[in-house]
Amino acid sequence: MDRFQLMTVFVAVAEEESFAGGARRLSMSPPAVTRAIAMLETRLGIKLLTRTTRHVRATDAGLRYLDSARRILADAEEADEAAAGIHAAPRGHLAVTAPVLFGSMFVTPAIVGYLERYPDVTLNAVFLDRVVNLLEEGLDVGVRIGELPDSSMRAIPVGHVRRVVCAAPDYLACHGEPDEPQALAGHRLINASTVSPASEWRFGNASNGIAVKIQPRLTVTNNEAAIQAALRGFGITRLISYQVAAHLAAGRLKRILVAHEPAPLPIHVLHREGRQASAKVRSFVDFLVGI
Repeated sequence: MDRFQLMTVFVAVAEEESFAGGARRLSMSPPAVTRAIAMLETRLGIKLLTRTTRHVRATDAGLRYLDSARRILADAEEADEAAAGIHAAPRGHLAVTAPVLFGSMFVTPAIVGYLERYPDVTLNAVFLDRVVNLLEEGLDVGVRIGELPDSSMRAIPVGHVRRVVCAAPDYLACHGEPDEPQALAGHRLINASTVSPASEWRFGNASNGIAVKIQPRLTVTNNEAAIQAALRGFGITRLISYQVAAHLAAGRLKRILVAHEPAPLPIHVLHREGRQASAKVRSFVDFLVGI
């Protein structure tokens, strides 16, 4: 293998954190991938990866080499695209991230449509309910909900959602419906830590907002679990509007404290600017934004 091929194998294994995963991504046999990594480590004279029974991790030297290898491969791909012309069809591998439920509901259909249009592209979707650093984790495109800090990423606004407080009609019929945020203190609360990691729920806007301390009876780390608990009539929860839209429309949940809701949360599609934005990234972003 030449140097570019060895780099490609190393990047795939490091990002997948698995020799088998890297082999699947590249359509290679696991023994061939193992030999390639051994050849690269011998050529460089350093250990790039540490292997355990469960994971493969990049060493400190491996992490530095990973950043350089990604940049070199991206530059090489850009050179190929420039030589082929701007009308060349996208090809190669994409890595995309989004929040778990939003990714399943909205990003996955876009991914399927994109892959059907561009058969020479493969894609890895990483759905996580945490803020992901695209550069550090080797991701090309991200969907982010919420205000964005200053960043070198290009951010394209595509819509907004709201934090909504809701409960099952049966719960409200039995326990009453709070008419102001402070009245939540007398209710059973279900807190989804991915939506409200702090011990308070904020209401209103920046000029006249209030923060209500909460003492949840149930705290979950998964939004779907909070939804299921609320549907069973256990108590009141606060989630993002898209997560409960179908249940609200069907009457299984009721939205409360609407007049006190905070300002909408923006949704952005992010990608790395400049030379890192290859044709496959630009075409996927355009496809995602256009749906």
